[in-house]
Amino acid sequence: MFNLDRWREILDTLWRNKLRSALTAFSVAWGIFMLVFLLGMGTGLQNGVQKEFSDDATNAVWLFSGRTSMPHDGMPVGRRIIFTNGDVEALDGLIGVDKITGRFFIGDGRPNLMRVANNVGSYDLRSVHPDHLYLENTIILEGRFLNDLDIEERRKVCVIGEPVAQFLFETSAGVTGRWIEINRIPFQVVGVFTDEGGENEREKIYIPITTAQTAFNGADRVHMTMFTMHSEVTVAESKRMADAAVARLAAAHHFSPADTQAVRVRNNVEQFQNFMQIFAGIRWFVLIMGVCSLVAGVIGVSNIMMIAVRERTREIGIRKALGAKPSDIVVSIMQESVFITTVAGYLGLVAGIGGLALIDNLIPPTEMFAHPEVDLSIALGATLLLVIAGALAGLFPARVAARLNPINAMRDG
Repeated sequence: MFNLDRWREILDTLWRNKLRSALTAFSVAWGIFMLVFLLGMGTGLQNGVQKEFSDDATNAVWLFSGRTSMPHDGMPVGRRIIFTNGDVEALDGLIGVDKITGRFFIGDGRPNLMRVANNVGSYDLRSVHPDHLYLENTIILEGRFLNDLDIEERRKVCVIGEPVAQFLFETSAGVTGRWIEINRIPFQVVGVFTDEGGENEREKIYIPITTAQTAFNGADRVHMTMFTMHSEVTVAESKRMADAAVARLAAAHHFSPADTQAVRVRNNVEQFQNFMQIFAGIRWFVLIMGVCSLVAGVIGVSNIMMIAVRERTREIGIRKALGAKPSDIVVSIMQESVFITTVAGYLGLVAGIGGLALIDNLIPPTEMFAHPEVDLSIALGATLLLVIAGALAGLFPARVAARLNPINAMRDG
Protein backbone atom coordinates (compact mmCIF):
# COMPACT_ATOMS: atom_id res chain seq x y z
CA MET A 1 0.00 0.00 0.00
CA PHE A 2 2.84 2.38 0.84
CA ASN A 3 5.21 1.22 -1.91
CA LEU A 4 6.15 4.43 -3.74
CA ASP A 5 7.45 2.57 -6.79
CA ARG A 6 4.10 0.83 -7.16
CA TRP A 7 2.21 4.14 -6.91
CA ARG A 8 4.51 5.70 -9.54
CA GLU A 9 3.82 2.73 -11.78
CA ILE A 10 0.04 3.04 -11.30
CA LEU A 11 0.05 6.78 -12.02
CA ASP A 12 2.29 6.27 -15.04
CA THR A 13 -0.04 3.59 -16.41
CA LEU A 14 -3.06 5.84 -15.94
CA TRP A 15 -1.28 8.77 -17.56
CA ARG A 16 -0.24 6.74 -20.60
CA ASN A 17 -3.88 5.77 -21.11
CA LYS A 18 -5.48 9.10 -20.24
CA LEU A 19 -8.65 8.76 -22.30
CA ARG A 20 -9.35 5.22 -21.19
CA SER A 21 -8.67 6.09 -17.55
CA ALA A 22 -10.87 9.20 -17.74
CA LEU A 23 -13.79 7.32 -19.28
CA THR A 24 -13.47 4.54 -16.74
CA ALA A 25 -13.38 7.01 -13.85
CA PHE A 26 -16.35 8.90 -15.31
CA SER A 27 -18.50 5.78 -15.41
CA VAL A 28 -17.85 5.17 -11.71
CA ALA A 29 -18.27 8.83 -10.77
CA TRP A 30 -21.54 9.00 -12.69
CA GLY A 31 -22.87 5.92 -10.90
CA ILE A 32 -22.21 7.30 -7.40
CA PHE A 33 -23.41 10.76 -8.48
CA MET A 34 -26.75 9.35 -9.66
CA LEU A 35 -27.11 7.29 -6.48
CA VAL A 36 -26.54 10.27 -4.18
CA PHE A 37 -28.44 12.77 -6.32
CA LEU A 38 -31.54 10.61 -6.80
CA LEU A 39 -31.65 9.68 -3.13
CA GLY A 40 -31.36 13.36 -2.20
CA MET A 41 -34.14 14.37 -4.59
CA GLY A 42 -36.36 11.62 -3.18
CA THR A 43 -35.68 12.96 0.31
CA GLY A 44 -36.59 16.44 -0.92
CA LEU A 45 -39.98 15.18 -2.09
CA GLN A 46 -40.53 13.42 1.22
CA ASN A 47 -39.53 16.53 3.19
CA GLY A 48 -42.04 18.59 1.22
CA VAL A 49 -44.91 16.22 1.98
CA GLN A 50 -43.90 15.91 5.63
CA LYS A 51 -43.82 19.71 5.87
CA GLU A 52 -47.35 19.78 4.51
CA PHE A 53 -48.41 17.31 7.20
CA SER A 54 -46.54 19.22 9.93
CA ASP A 55 -49.32 21.80 9.90
CA ASP A 56 -51.86 19.23 11.15
CA ALA A 57 -51.64 16.45 13.71
CA THR A 58 -50.89 13.20 11.90
CA ASN A 59 -52.74 11.17 14.55
CA ALA A 60 -56.05 12.93 13.88
CA VAL A 61 -59.41 12.10 12.33
CA TRP A 62 -61.55 14.87 10.82
CA LEU A 63 -65.33 14.49 10.43
CA PHE A 64 -67.26 16.80 8.05
CA SER A 65 -71.03 17.01 8.05
CA GLY A 66 -72.68 16.38 4.69
CA ARG A 67 -75.92 15.15 3.15
CA THR A 68 -77.40 11.67 3.24
CA SER A 69 -77.15 9.63 0.05
CA MET A 70 -79.32 6.66 1.09
CA PRO A 71 -82.62 6.33 2.93
CA HIS A 72 -82.54 5.20 6.56
CA ASP A 73 -85.18 4.85 9.29
CA GLY A 74 -87.76 6.41 7.01
CA MET A 75 -85.64 9.50 6.46
CA PRO A 76 -85.29 10.88 2.90
CA VAL A 77 -82.18 11.08 0.76
CA GLY A 78 -80.41 14.44 0.61
CA ARG A 79 -81.09 15.37 4.22
CA ARG A 80 -78.53 17.79 5.64
CA ILE A 81 -76.63 16.48 8.69
CA ILE A 82 -75.82 19.18 11.22
CA PHE A 83 -73.57 18.41 14.18
CA THR A 84 -74.20 19.98 17.57
CA ASN A 85 -72.22 20.76 20.68
CA GLY A 86 -73.68 17.59 22.14
CA ASP A 87 -72.07 15.55 19.35
CA VAL A 88 -68.65 16.95 20.24
CA GLU A 89 -69.22 16.01 23.88
CA ALA A 90 -70.42 12.54 22.87
CA LEU A 91 -67.35 11.91 20.71
CA ASP A 92 -65.13 13.17 23.52
CA GLY A 93 -66.50 10.28 25.57
CA LEU A 94 -65.19 7.66 23.13
CA ILE A 95 -62.38 5.55 24.54
CA GLY A 96 -59.15 6.49 22.79
CA VAL A 97 -59.98 10.12 21.98
CA ASP A 98 -57.24 12.41 23.28
CA LYS A 99 -57.88 15.98 22.04
CA ILE A 100 -61.09 17.10 20.34
CA THR A 101 -62.48 20.29 18.84
CA GLY A 102 -65.42 21.39 16.77
CA ARG A 103 -65.57 24.14 14.16
CA PHE A 104 -68.43 26.49 13.44
CA PHE A 105 -68.14 28.36 10.14
CA ILE A 106 -69.14 32.03 10.29
CA GLY A 107 -70.71 34.00 7.47
CA ASP A 108 -71.43 31.15 4.99
CA GLY A 109 -68.33 32.04 3.00
CA ARG A 110 -68.72 35.81 3.25
CA PRO A 111 -65.54 37.73 4.17
CA ASN A 112 -65.00 38.55 7.84
CA LEU A 113 -63.88 42.14 8.29
CA MET A 114 -61.37 43.00 11.03
CA ARG A 115 -60.84 46.58 12.09
CA VAL A 116 -58.41 48.41 14.35
CA ALA A 117 -58.81 52.18 13.99
CA ASN A 118 -58.35 52.86 10.27
CA ASN A 119 -56.75 49.49 9.50
CA VAL A 120 -59.33 47.16 7.96
CA GLY A 121 -58.65 43.69 6.63
CA SER A 122 -60.44 40.49 5.67
CA TYR A 123 -59.18 37.30 7.30
CA ASP A 124 -60.34 33.73 7.84
CA LEU A 125 -62.18 33.45 11.16
CA ARG A 126 -62.21 30.10 12.94
CA SER A 127 -64.42 29.38 15.92
CA VAL A 128 -63.03 26.39 17.80
CA HIS A 129 -62.48 24.65 21.13
CA PRO A 130 -59.22 24.99 23.14
CA ASP A 131 -57.91 21.59 21.93
CA HIS A 132 -57.71 23.02 18.41
CA LEU A 133 -54.25 24.21 19.45
CA TYR A 134 -53.01 20.60 19.20
CA LEU A 135 -54.99 19.64 16.09
CA GLU A 136 -53.35 22.36 13.97
CA ASN A 137 -49.98 22.41 15.77
CA THR A 138 -50.42 26.12 16.49
CA ILE A 139 -47.39 27.83 18.06
CA ILE A 140 -48.17 30.58 20.58
CA LEU A 141 -45.75 33.51 20.39
CA GLU A 142 -47.36 35.80 22.91
CA GLY A 143 -50.14 35.45 25.49
CA ARG A 144 -52.20 32.26 25.37
CA PHE A 145 -54.62 30.23 23.30
CA LEU A 146 -58.33 29.83 24.07
CA ASN A 147 -59.22 28.02 27.31
CA ASP A 148 -62.21 26.28 28.88
CA LEU A 149 -63.40 29.43 30.69
CA ASP A 150 -63.57 31.23 27.35
CA ILE A 151 -65.91 28.46 26.15
CA GLU A 152 -68.03 28.31 29.30
CA GLU A 153 -68.43 32.06 29.70
CA ARG A 154 -68.70 32.78 25.97
CA ARG A 155 -65.97 35.40 26.23
CA LYS A 156 -65.30 37.82 23.40
CA VAL A 157 -61.64 36.99 23.11
CA CYS A 158 -59.49 36.06 20.13
CA VAL A 159 -56.08 34.71 19.19
CA ILE A 160 -54.62 36.24 16.05
CA GLY A 161 -51.90 35.23 13.62
CA GLU A 162 -48.63 37.13 13.49
CA PRO A 163 -49.32 38.67 10.02
CA VAL A 164 -52.79 39.76 11.20
CA ALA A 165 -51.28 41.53 14.21
CA GLN A 166 -48.64 43.14 12.02
CA PHE A 167 -51.28 44.57 9.67
CA LEU A 168 -53.94 45.63 12.16
CA PHE A 169 -51.67 46.92 14.93
CA GLU A 170 -48.60 47.62 12.77
CA THR A 171 -46.62 45.43 15.18
CA SER A 172 -46.73 41.78 16.19
CA ALA A 173 -45.43 42.33 19.74
CA GLY A 174 -47.25 43.65 22.77
CA VAL A 175 -50.75 43.41 21.29
CA THR A 176 -52.33 41.15 23.95
CA GLY A 177 -55.01 43.00 25.86
CA ARG A 178 -55.83 45.27 22.94
CA TRP A 179 -59.15 45.18 21.07
CA ILE A 180 -60.21 44.56 17.50
CA GLU A 181 -63.59 44.62 15.80
CA ILE A 182 -64.66 41.38 14.12
CA ASN A 183 -67.70 41.99 11.93
CA ARG A 184 -68.33 45.10 14.06
CA ILE A 185 -68.22 43.16 17.35
CA PRO A 186 -65.31 43.99 19.71
CA PHE A 187 -62.99 41.15 20.75
CA GLN A 188 -60.00 41.33 23.07
CA VAL A 189 -56.71 39.83 21.85
CA VAL A 190 -55.38 37.23 24.32
CA GLY A 191 -52.65 35.72 22.18
CA VAL A 192 -50.56 35.85 19.00
CA PHE A 193 -49.58 32.68 17.14
CA THR A 194 -47.59 31.37 14.22
CA ASP A 195 -47.99 28.17 12.25
CA GLU A 196 -45.67 25.87 10.30
CA GLY A 197 -48.26 25.53 7.54
CA GLY A 198 -47.19 28.71 5.78
CA GLU A 199 -48.49 32.25 5.41
CA ASN A 200 -52.05 31.15 4.66
CA GLU A 201 -52.30 29.28 7.98
CA ARG A 202 -50.90 32.25 9.89
CA GLU A 203 -53.45 34.69 8.50
CA LYS A 204 -56.18 33.36 10.80
CA ILE A 205 -58.13 34.51 13.84
CA TYR A 206 -59.43 32.06 16.43
CA ILE A 207 -62.42 32.76 18.70
CA PRO A 208 -64.35 30.51 21.15
CA ILE A 209 -66.94 28.39 19.32
CA THR A 210 -69.64 29.16 21.88
CA THR A 211 -69.07 32.89 21.48
CA ALA A 212 -69.35 32.57 17.69
CA GLN A 213 -72.55 30.52 17.99
CA THR A 214 -74.08 33.22 20.22
CA ALA A 215 -72.82 36.32 18.39
CA PHE A 216 -73.43 35.07 14.86
CA ASN A 217 -76.74 33.19 15.23
CA GLY A 218 -75.21 29.75 15.26
CA ALA A 219 -77.43 28.20 17.97
CA ASP A 220 -75.48 25.04 18.89
CA ARG A 221 -74.52 24.07 15.34
CA VAL A 222 -71.08 22.59 14.60
CA HIS A 223 -69.95 22.10 11.00
CA MET A 224 -67.05 19.73 11.58
CA THR A 225 -65.31 17.82 14.36
CA MET A 226 -61.68 16.81 14.71
CA PHE A 227 -60.04 14.58 17.30
CA THR A 228 -56.65 13.00 17.95
CA MET A 229 -55.63 9.66 19.39
CA HIS A 230 -52.44 8.52 21.10
CA SER A 231 -49.24 9.34 19.24
CA GLU A 232 -48.39 5.74 18.27
CA VAL A 233 -51.84 4.94 16.87
CA THR A 234 -51.88 2.47 13.97
CA VAL A 235 -53.90 2.80 10.79
CA ALA A 236 -56.15 -0.07 11.87
CA GLU A 237 -56.81 1.58 15.24
CA SER A 238 -57.56 4.93 13.61
CA LYS A 239 -60.05 3.27 11.25
CA ARG A 240 -61.81 1.61 14.17
CA MET A 241 -61.96 4.95 15.98
CA ALA A 242 -63.33 6.69 12.88
CA ASP A 243 -65.96 3.97 12.41
CA ALA A 244 -66.97 4.25 16.09
CA ALA A 245 -67.30 8.03 15.78
CA VAL A 246 -69.42 7.75 12.62
CA ALA A 247 -71.60 5.08 14.27
CA ARG A 248 -72.25 7.34 17.25
CA LEU A 249 -73.14 10.26 14.98
CA ALA A 250 -75.33 7.98 12.85
CA ALA A 251 -77.30 6.89 15.90
CA ALA A 252 -77.80 10.50 17.00
CA HIS A 253 -78.85 11.83 13.59
CA HIS A 254 -80.60 8.74 12.15
CA PHE A 255 -78.52 7.99 9.09
CA SER A 256 -76.83 4.81 7.94
CA PRO A 257 -73.25 4.30 9.21
CA ALA A 258 -72.45 3.04 5.71
CA ASP A 259 -73.51 6.38 4.16
CA THR A 260 -70.16 7.95 3.32
CA GLN A 261 -71.80 11.18 2.13
CA ALA A 262 -73.63 11.90 5.38
CA VAL A 263 -70.33 12.24 7.24
CA ARG A 264 -67.11 12.54 5.28
CA VAL A 265 -64.02 11.22 7.04
CA ARG A 266 -60.45 12.42 6.63
CA ASN A 267 -58.10 10.00 8.36
CA ASN A 268 -54.74 11.75 8.70
CA VAL A 269 -53.16 8.59 10.14
CA GLU A 270 -54.01 6.60 7.02
CA GLN A 271 -53.07 9.40 4.62
CA PHE A 272 -49.71 9.97 6.30
CA GLN A 273 -48.96 6.24 6.32
CA ASN A 274 -49.88 5.95 2.63
CA PHE A 275 -47.54 8.80 1.75
CA MET A 276 -44.73 7.27 3.77
CA GLN A 277 -45.21 3.92 2.01
CA ILE A 278 -45.14 5.64 -1.37
CA PHE A 279 -41.90 7.42 -0.54
CA ALA A 280 -40.40 4.26 0.91
CA GLY A 281 -41.08 2.63 -2.45
CA ILE A 282 -39.55 5.61 -4.24
CA ARG A 283 -36.43 5.38 -2.04
CA TRP A 284 -36.01 1.69 -2.79
CA PHE A 285 -36.54 2.27 -6.52
CA VAL A 286 -34.00 5.10 -6.54
CA LEU A 287 -31.56 3.03 -4.50
CA ILE A 288 -31.85 0.09 -6.89
CA MET A 289 -31.42 2.33 -9.94
CA GLY A 290 -28.44 4.07 -8.36
CA VAL A 291 -26.81 0.78 -7.40
CA CYS A 292 -27.39 -0.53 -10.94
CA SER A 293 -25.62 2.54 -12.33
CA LEU A 294 -22.80 1.98 -9.87
CA VAL A 295 -22.52 -1.71 -10.73
CA ALA A 296 -22.39 -0.84 -14.43
CA GLY A 297 -19.48 1.49 -13.72
CA VAL A 298 -17.66 -1.11 -11.66
CA ILE A 299 -18.14 -3.72 -14.38
CA GLY A 300 -16.63 -1.21 -16.78
CA VAL A 301 -13.62 -0.89 -14.47
CA SER A 302 -13.25 -4.67 -14.39
CA ASN A 303 -13.34 -4.90 -18.19
CA ILE A 304 -10.82 -2.09 -18.53
CA MET A 305 -8.51 -3.81 -16.06
CA MET A 306 -8.85 -7.03 -18.06
CA ILE A 307 -7.82 -5.14 -21.17
CA ALA A 308 -4.92 -3.62 -19.25
CA VAL A 309 -3.78 -7.10 -18.17
CA ARG A 310 -3.78 -8.28 -21.78
CA GLU A 311 -1.80 -5.24 -22.90
CA ARG A 312 0.74 -5.83 -20.13
CA THR A 313 1.05 -9.59 -20.68
CA ARG A 314 4.74 -9.36 -21.64
CA GLU A 315 5.48 -7.03 -18.71
CA ILE A 316 3.79 -9.41 -16.27
CA GLY A 317 5.69 -12.38 -17.75
CA ILE A 318 9.01 -10.57 -17.27
CA ARG A 319 8.13 -9.72 -13.69
CA LYS A 320 7.27 -13.29 -12.86
CA ALA A 321 10.45 -14.51 -14.58
CA LEU A 322 12.45 -12.12 -12.38
CA GLY A 323 10.86 -13.60 -9.24
CA ALA A 324 7.69 -11.58 -8.67
CA LYS A 325 5.20 -13.54 -6.60
CA PRO A 326 1.62 -14.06 -7.85
CA SER A 327 0.43 -12.13 -4.78
CA ASP A 328 2.51 -9.12 -5.89
CA ILE A 329 0.85 -9.17 -9.31
CA VAL A 330 -2.63 -9.48 -7.71
CA VAL A 331 -2.01 -6.65 -5.23
CA SER A 332 -0.64 -4.35 -7.93
CA ILE A 333 -3.63 -4.72 -10.24
CA MET A 334 -6.20 -4.61 -7.42
CA GLN A 335 -4.54 -1.48 -6.02
CA GLU A 336 -4.85 0.21 -9.39
CA SER A 337 -8.53 -0.78 -9.60
CA VAL A 338 -9.30 0.41 -6.05
CA PHE A 339 -7.48 3.67 -6.71
CA ILE A 340 -9.56 4.42 -9.82
CA THR A 341 -12.91 3.55 -8.23
CA THR A 342 -12.18 5.33 -4.94
CA VAL A 343 -11.00 8.59 -6.49
CA ALA A 344 -13.76 8.60 -9.11
CA GLY A 345 -16.36 7.63 -6.53
CA TYR A 346 -15.27 10.39 -4.18
CA LEU A 347 -15.54 12.93 -6.98
CA GLY A 348 -19.01 11.64 -7.83
CA LEU A 349 -20.00 11.79 -4.16
CA VAL A 350 -18.82 15.40 -3.85
CA ALA A 351 -20.57 16.33 -7.09
CA GLY A 352 -23.83 14.73 -5.91
CA ILE A 353 -23.78 16.50 -2.53
CA GLY A 354 -22.79 19.77 -4.21
CA GLY A 355 -25.61 19.45 -6.72
CA LEU A 356 -28.14 18.89 -3.93
CA ALA A 357 -26.80 21.91 -2.03
CA LEU A 358 -27.08 24.05 -5.17
CA ILE A 359 -30.70 22.99 -5.75
CA ASP A 360 -31.51 23.63 -2.09
CA ASN A 361 -30.20 27.19 -2.44
CA LEU A 362 -31.89 27.89 -5.78
CA ILE A 363 -35.32 26.31 -5.23
CA PRO A 364 -37.37 27.64 -2.29
CA PRO A 365 -39.22 25.04 -0.17
CA THR A 366 -42.73 24.21 -1.42
CA GLU A 367 -45.50 21.92 -0.25
CA MET A 368 -44.16 19.19 -2.56
CA PHE A 369 -40.39 19.69 -2.37
CA ALA A 370 -38.08 20.97 0.35
CA HIS A 371 -34.41 20.67 1.35
CA PRO A 372 -33.01 17.80 -0.78
CA GLU A 373 -30.33 16.01 1.21
CA VAL A 374 -28.69 12.64 1.55
CA ASP A 375 -28.18 10.72 4.76
CA LEU A 376 -24.54 10.77 5.93
CA SER A 377 -24.70 7.04 6.69
CA ILE A 378 -25.77 6.38 3.08
CA ALA A 379 -22.90 8.51 1.76
CA LEU A 380 -20.38 6.67 3.95
CA GLY A 381 -21.94 3.34 3.00
CA ALA A 382 -21.64 4.23 -0.68
CA THR A 383 -17.97 5.11 -0.18
CA LEU A 384 -17.32 1.77 1.54
CA LEU A 385 -19.22 0.01 -1.22
CA LEU A 386 -16.96 1.67 -3.76
CA VAL A 387 -13.81 0.43 -2.06
CA ILE A 388 -15.16 -3.12 -1.97
CA ALA A 389 -16.43 -2.86 -5.53
CA GLY A 390 -13.06 -1.56 -6.69
CA ALA A 391 -11.32 -4.51 -5.08
CA LEU A 392 -13.73 -6.97 -6.70
CA ALA A 393 -13.39 -5.20 -10.05
CA GLY A 394 -9.64 -5.77 -10.00
CA LEU A 395 -9.73 -9.24 -8.43
CA PHE A 396 -10.70 -11.22 -11.51
CA PRO A 397 -8.23 -9.56 -13.90
CA ALA A 398 -5.58 -9.87 -11.18
CA ARG A 399 -6.20 -13.61 -10.82
CA VAL A 400 -5.90 -14.02 -14.59
CA ALA A 401 -2.60 -12.14 -14.52
CA ALA A 402 -1.29 -14.18 -11.58
CA ARG A 403 -1.92 -17.44 -13.46
CA LEU A 404 0.04 -16.41 -16.57
CA ASN A 405 2.95 -18.64 -17.48
CA PRO A 406 6.08 -16.42 -17.69
CA ILE A 407 7.41 -18.06 -20.85
CA ASN A 408 4.09 -18.00 -22.68
CA ALA A 409 3.46 -14.44 -21.47
CA MET A 410 6.77 -13.19 -22.87
CA ARG A 411 6.23 -15.04 -26.14
CA ASP A 412 2.62 -13.82 -26.55
CA GLY A 413 3.56 -10.26 -25.55
